[in-house]
Amino acid sequence: MSDAVGDLGYTQDEMMTVAASRLLTDGMVIFVGIGLPSAAANLARLTHAPEIALIYESGTIATRPNALPLSIGDGELAETARTVVSVPEMFRYWLQGGRIDVGFLGAAQIDKYGNINTSYIGGTYQTPKVRLPGGGGAPEIATQAGEIFVIMRQSPRGFVNRLDFVTSLGGGPRREEARAKGHMPTGKGPSTIITDLGVLKTNLNTDEFILTDLHQGCSAEQAKRATGWDLKVAEQVGQTEPPSVHELSVLRALTDGTAKARDDNA
Repeated sequence: MSDAVGDLGYTQDEMMTVAASRLLTDGMVIFVGIGLPSAAANLARLTHAPEIALIYESGTIATRPNALPLSIGDGELAETARTVVSVPEMFRYWLQGGRIDVGFLGAAQIDKYGNINTSYIGGTYQTPKVRLPGGGGAPEIATQAGEIFVIMRQSPRGFVNRLDFVTSLGGGPRREEARAKGHMPTGKGPSTIITDLGVLKTNLNTDEFILTDLHQGCSAEQAKRATGWDLKVAEQVGQTEPPSVHELSVLRALTDGTAKARDDNA
């Protein structure tokens, strides 16, 4: 959904990014994915959480980009980082060492337990209908970070009852199965999904994600139609506070900077 809503004329994607940024608090150490997670994390850094430390998979620590990076290899990340470490050190010391508070991920598909697919859709692994970018560091982030936030647009194609492939472990039976096999995830796994319609959080009794908040102009029925499983709704559903003028201006400046960088590199 991209039509403008609200008195300030923001889009649902902007609402989603702002809502995600508000979940981050000052002093957090965040392992950031490219795209929407990066936009939300940097918006938080430039507004209410100036002392969060953003870490990208290329080994850039506490980076402070002036425009959103186009990839984890973007020079902007290294140039504005407090330090750059090797990828093995970043995963072993920072991630496996328990120093990451939140892993901020995107997804192509997600199920009701927060298991993520970024590998392929349709067909088989060898002969897929659509080949996706793959896991990268996400499988390790999903199991080793303190908790996981996922940001993605909500649709039946993305919010599915059954994944074509499990790239990154979520909660539910698959997590318990991993523990039974001796694979010991140290983090608590996915806790929040932020979408263009609202916010879903884990039900502690069932381990399923349920709808807890809606963005302005969105309904629970709309969220249910956009979900491939029988989405449960909290007894009391909150409403997301619309973006402020300041949040929108900072986010749009970041987006404009990224578009300029892309044009310069074309």
